Amino acid sequence: MIVITGASGQLGRLVIAQLLETVPASRIVAAVRDPAKVADLAAKGVQVRQADYSQPATLDRAFEGAEKVLLISSSEVGQRVTQHQAVIDAAKRAGVKLLGYTSVLHADTSALGLAEEHRQTEAALAQSGVPAVVLRNGLYHENYTAGVTHAVANGAHFGSAGEGRISSAARADYARAAAVVLTAAEDQAGKVYELAGDESYTLKEFAAQIAEQSGKPVIYTDLPEADYKGALLQAGLPEFVAELLANSDTAAAKGALFDDSRQLSRLMGRPTTPLASSIAEALPR
Repeated sequence: MIVITGASGQLGRLVIAQLLETVPASRIVAAVRDPAKVADLAAKGVQVRQADYSQPATLDRAFEGAEKVLLISSSEVGQRVTQHQAVIDAAKRAGVKLLGYTSVLHADTSALGLAEEHRQTEAALAQSGVPAVVLRNGLYHENYTAGVTHAVANGAHFGSAGEGRISSAARADYARAAAVVLTAAEDQAGKVYELAGDESYTLKEFAAQIAEQSGKPVIYTDLPEADYKGALLQAGLPEFVAELLANSDTAAAKGALFDDSRQLSRLMGRPTTPLASSIAEALPR
C-alpha cells in the first residue's frame, strides 16, 4: 500500500498517474483534505482517504495499512514544520517501511527563504527513526512558463535572478522520480536525492527562447526583489506565490537553483524534459 499525501495537488496527481502505470490502483491511496476533489481517481479504483496535516487523527486513518508514504510538502508557509511533524509522527505510529519527503534542492545550504522549513523537516525525519528518503526537488519549469503568455503580450519577462543559472525540470519529471523511488526494489531509506534538470539557463536565455519560439521580441528585465514581487502582485498572482517567485529569483542569482549532477535523469532513466518543450506547451495557440 502506497499513500500519497496532498494527492489533489498538481504534483500529487502526477505521482499517482505514474504509479498507476505499474501499481494496481487498489494499492494506491490518495490522501486529501477534500475527497470530492479526487472523485476521478476513485473512479479509477484508487483508494481515497480524508487526511488533513493539521488533524492528526485523520492521518492515522489515512495511513492504516500503509507500507510507504509520500509526504508532499505543505503549501501553508509558516505552518509546514508543525504539519510535517504530524505526518512523520503518524507514519511512525503506522509503522511504515518508507516515508518519502519532497524537500528543496540543496536544502542544507540553500539561500532560499523557504529552505528553513525544509531543513527543520529533514531534521525531524532524521530524529524520528522512521525509514525515510528525501527528494530535494529543484524548481519546476512551470514556475516560469506560467508567465509565457504575459511575456509575449508585453514583450518582456521580469525577474530578479541576474546571471544566475537555473536547473529546473518539468513537474512531471519530479513526479516520475518520486514514483520510481516508491516502487524501487532497492532499499531507499537514508538516501537524499538532489533533483534538477539536465540543462540550465539564465532568465535572459529563457526570454530569448520565448522570443525564438513565438516570433515576437521578448526582453529580460532584471529588477530588485521587492519590485519584482510588486510586479507579480500587480499581475494578479497570490501573495505567497509572488513572494516565492521573487525570493527564488534572488536566491537563483546566488546559485541556489543550479545543479549539474543529473541525479534526476538517472533516477528517471531518461533525460529531463527540455525547457524548450515546456515553453512550446505554454505558448498561446
